[in-house]
Amino acid sequence: MNYQEILAAFRALPLLQQGQLILEITEKPKKPDYVSLRKTQLINKQVGCPYCKSPGYIRYGKDKGSARYKCKNCKRTFTEHTGTWLAGLHKKELVNEYIELMHQGKSLDKIKQELRINKKTAFDWRHKILASIEDSQQSKFTGIVESDETFFLQSDKGKRKGLDRTARKRGGHSSSRGISNDQVAVITTADRKGALDLTVATMGRISKLDIEKAIGNRIEKDAILCADSHVSYKGFAKDNQLELVVLRADLKQFVKKGVYHIQNVNSLHSRVKKWIDSVFWGVSTKYLQNYLNCGIGCKKHLKTQPILLRNL
Repeated sequence: MNYQEILAAFRALPLLQQGQLILEITEKPKKPDYVSLRKTQLINKQVGCPYCKSPGYIRYGKDKGSARYKCKNCKRTFTEHTGTWLAGLHKKELVNEYIELMHQGKSLDKIKQELRINKKTAFDWRHKILASIEDSQQSKFTGIVESDETFFLQSDKGKRKGLDRTARKRGGHSSSRGISNDQVAVITTADRKGALDLTVATMGRISKLDIEKAIGNRIEKDAILCADSHVSYKGFAKDNQLELVVLRADLKQFVKKGVYHIQNVNSLHSRVKKWIDSVFWGVSTKYLQNYLNCGIGCKKHLKTQPILLRNL
């Protein structure tokens, strides 16, 4: 519909409905309340006991201002925050504002200044949030599936003691040429329908087992796998009885039959690295998977998605 058609349809509505429509259009969307999310889920019986998963629990008073519950099955008590990253967290009243600033890509220093909290607190909260993010789109890979690996230089960012090498200032270079055990392999897989996976696999070159662990249980048998000529992909495809389209960049084979390529995941590699380096100034290897999980939510710009609180 064009503008005139929409305007005509609006004028045809009764005055009451016109007023309701104007209110809905102009009303500011409510900001999500992450602190109360779990409480709402418990009240509506959308989740079970964090210990035994039983839906049979009752209200059991309060604990330090939080609603307390008792499970009829395992007889244990818990609060609305038990099993989430909010458990035991002080200053919960700042959480919603903190996550909003995180969504905006604010640095730890800016978050510290705006919320007037310690920088270590801001850092700890970030990693609690990243560790609690779950990929709600663990869909199967179907149709044409692209997979390739990329490498990040091993980083011990923030580590003060126990380094077995000379410290590098914001990155640096590997001590060895080519692919070595100084580099972390990340397997990236995507299909044409939006399913995506970024998995920190191993140090150095990947193996058939690494690919199996990353995507073996998610790829459909009738999928067509597009990959480079790495022998591990050939072994993985053979073991899983998958059709494999091999693309050899050394022979300038970038696209086959107009549709088979791995250009989407290669483009994603570039954006992921730019996001990690420019927004976070590099990420410690031990936290890399958490940041990649965060990036999966929005692969176009690699920004943080609304946080999902996970039962631990």
